[in-house]
Amino acid sequence: MPKMTLKQMRIKAGESAENARPEDVDYVLAERLGLTPSEFELKQEMDLTADQIKQANKDIEKLAKGISPQYILGYAWFLGYKIMVQRGVLIPRFETEELVEWALQTLKSGDQVLDLGTGSGCITVALAKEAQKKDITDLTLYASDVTDTALRTSEENFLTYDLDVTTRKANVLLGLEEFDKIISNPPYIKTSEKNVMDENVLQNEPKEALFAGKDGLDFYKKFAKQVREHLNSHGEFFLEFGFSEEEQLKELFAKELPDFEIEFRKDMAGKPRMVHGRWQK
Repeated sequence: MPKMTLKQMRIKAGESAENARPEDVDYVLAERLGLTPSEFELKQEMDLTADQIKQANKDIEKLAKGISPQYILGYAWFLGYKIMVQRGVLIPRFETEELVEWALQTLKSGDQVLDLGTGSGCITVALAKEAQKKDITDLTLYASDVTDTALRTSEENFLTYDLDVTTRKANVLLGLEEFDKIISNPPYIKTSEKNVMDENVLQNEPKEALFAGKDGLDFYKKFAKQVREHLNSHGEFFLEFGFSEEEQLKELFAKELPDFEIEFRKDMAGKPRMVHGRWQK
């Protein structure tokens, strides 16, 4: 096999997978080589081994077909934790890291916690491992989802991080226990927004984890009606939502949850993205 430098492979990838975003090409190449973003730029003249060239060619073929980088690698990074992902499971988003950080601020030893719509299990992994660093102990962890693929994937991630988590198959909260904390990144995309979404996302990621009806609020409407039956006294919830949905959610929670203290927060990009509710009972 002819010799090839990282720079030459990067150029080849750009030509062969011209529909792929350059940052996705760089991400896959860097991850395969174990390079940080800065190392990747500094080591452009490094010679690749025959095995590295072979792997890169396979990855480029998949990128050219529109497969997401994380599905090609088989993992994604979330709050510094390596999370296994596969098709049929939502790829963790950086915005959701902020939701976990917020929930951590109120987490107490002995809390019973539900990761609702767990997907890959990234929220539970990050929450539990960060709690350990803060000496928050004796957490009772639950994770639920509507698909078997998500539950199987989350269970593998929990096993990797040596976490004792009870998994449940459930649609929103029906059939689940009572908790001190509920945290969720639910589906919240309006069906009308499909035509402006990244084709890569539509082609790869599970529709049930993305779309939530005409107004994007299907999940929240069900959640608001069910949540009292699944929270302990003074229980709390932390939910992510679409940045255009804040006013509708304010109206919904004011109507359905008048006995809850509700707080909205913006993400680091300055967009409304998270809501916290605390039962006053």
